[in-house]
Amino acid sequence: MPFSAFELDPRCMRVLHEAGITTPTPIQAQAIPIALTGRDLIGVAQTGTGKTLAFALPSLTRLAAGRIERNVMLVMVPTRELAVQVHKVIEEAGKALQIRSIAVYGGVSLEKQAQDLRRGRAVVVATPGRLLDHMSRGNVAFPHLSILVLDEADRMLDMGFLPDIRKILRKLPKERQTMMFSATFPDEISRLTQEMMHDPERVSVGAISRPVDAVRQLLYTVMPEDKSNLLLDILRAKEITSAVIFLRTKQRTERLSEMLRKHSFKATAIHGDRSQRQREQALDGFRKGKYRILVATDVAARGLDVDGISHVINYDVPPTADDYIHRIGRTARAQAEGDAITFVSPAEHLPLEAIERALGRRLPRAEWEKAVPVLSLYTPPEEKKASTGGTRRRGAPRLLRRR
Repeated sequence: MPFSAFELDPRCMRVLHEAGITTPTPIQAQAIPIALTGRDLIGVAQTGTGKTLAFALPSLTRLAAGRIERNVMLVMVPTRELAVQVHKVIEEAGKALQIRSIAVYGGVSLEKQAQDLRRGRAVVVATPGRLLDHMSRGNVAFPHLSILVLDEADRMLDMGFLPDIRKILRKLPKERQTMMFSATFPDEISRLTQEMMHDPERVSVGAISRPVDAVRQLLYTVMPEDKSNLLLDILRAKEITSAVIFLRTKQRTERLSEMLRKHSFKATAIHGDRSQRQREQALDGFRKGKYRILVATDVAARGLDVDGISHVINYDVPPTADDYIHRIGRTARAQAEGDAITFVSPAEHLPLEAIERALGRRLPRAEWEKAVPVLSLYTPPEEKKASTGGTRRRGAPRLLRRR
């Protein structure tokens, strides 16, 4: 089904045509017709499947059909990077409709944002904390709001934004269209939808909490002290055109990027201690190919929209299965293929087990000379069915090592 099958504003169609976009992704094909009706919508889809256009195109079409006022659409997102990304998509598509957008997030001048907000934009894309700050100062209000979108809703809850979101919701008009998009749908999200939505239509694309099929996943069991040498060997040996390497802490992220530069790799880092300008320069350089490797904390796991990332490397095992899904979702985007490599040491067996349970299978282990045993209690369903029950006590640990 092409985009022309939807009743989108012709000016939106011209923007899509100029960008060479003709066929909607599955989430777009399901969400756009519902969103155009003005009905509340819950969209659940894997990361990298085109959720931004799924709400941007119908929202802009609906806004263009009426009187365009200030602050008539609000999009809340969890991170600065995602705010910038969503703002750019809406700004580009809205230009033809004379609908302007503003991105509001922390780490930059509050007064400059306040001035822009007072001048007014039709669409506000914001992180909850900074938006609440502006609302409390009287810099922005939403008396005419008609469309509210929560993007990456599960991540906002993970990051502790729920109290801020509830405070913002109390200051918004009750009569509005509300859309929520998320890669996962935990119980907390379900309860939030009951508070903020009216009889929403729900669409789901693909398996929830599963990576896209185009991601090839591989696990290296390794002692912590051997991780850096293993990483160097992989970067030198594999056909890696563009890679994101994830670590848990800001300090280790900075140290690893410095180590890579000393070994002549074009690497840069992004983490919470870097200024917004530094983060934007790092992302811009990575997108344009100035840097081949981006070393990041999970601040970049959501909202990093760069085509052509060939590899994601989890230098540290992510703490949760959802974090794993979102990290490796940075590759295999826009119908491309990609590789996700995870290093796991013996002490990281618990988060590994949680990831494998969420995936419903064991991650394939790489065969290499310094592989070490890693404990795992997870048994795939097909192995449980095949078991006779007498060879191993249920729940007993096993050592997994690919030979």
